[in-house]
Amino acid sequence: MHVASLHIYPVKGCHRIDVDRAEVQPWGFAGDRRWLVVDEYGDAVTQRDVAAMTGVQPVLVDGGLILRTPGRPDLAVAAPVDGALTVVRVWSFTGKATLACEAAHRWLSDVLGEPVRLVWLDDPTRRAVDPSYGRAEDRVSFADGYPVLLANLASLRDLNDRIAESGSLEGPLPMTRFRPNIVIEGAPAWAEDAWTGVRVRVGEVTFRVAKPCGRCVVTTTDQETGERGREPLRTLATFRNVDQGLMFATNLIPDNVGTIHIGDEVTPA
Repeated sequence: MHVASLHIYPVKGCHRIDVDRAEVQPWGFAGDRRWLVVDEYGDAVTQRDVAAMTGVQPVLVDGGLILRTPGRPDLAVAAPVDGALTVVRVWSFTGKATLACEAAHRWLSDVLGEPVRLVWLDDPTRRAVDPSYGRAEDRVSFADGYPVLLANLASLRDLNDRIAESGSLEGPLPMTRFRPNIVIEGAPAWAEDAWTGVRVRVGEVTFRVAKPCGRCVVTTTDQETGERGREPLRTLATFRNVDQGLMFATNLIPDNVGTIHIGDEVTPA
């Protein structure tokens, strides 16, 4: 088994960046989901709420990022230093983040068609992983719940075969629908299920496998156009329903830091 691709999502809910190598930090890939879009009340805004976020294409640069979308000028946004803190909410987490500049708030509000603000997780040690599946010291950025998400290409092929057999015209679906950080090749379909509760080594980094990932409406969203359909949730519901969760891919927590690359060997411990 080996790493087939690596992906970073600088702004939660927005477009991905495909990379050849990634630095693994205790709370996830360096640069992954350290930025968050929130509404006027501080609640996270994601593709669940606004599918148009797929059209926002962040680019990581030293000291911040560049926001891009077709038809509008790019906007450079610096990671705020000693900026104003505000309270934000991501699922059960309520904590502080630093407000970005007013220009970023205006740019995103115009693009998304509703009043929003952009915040930066200046201190990535603020948010703990669910203690039911992690240790007291485990931390996560603004990802849904865990530092890293791993997906298996063979599992996607099996899912796409089932979508085709169902008569649906929506497939085959690309892996981008599932927004993973690590995509592996060379494992049997659904091999990742057996790794829950043990460890997997990717290159020089060892991860604890916390639990399979329950999927939501984001997976029905074309990551290039923002258009929504019924798949893959319709088909996942027929064979991957576990306690009302539709499972695809698995959540990882790093045991150590290091750099991983496309082509690195993947070995269950």
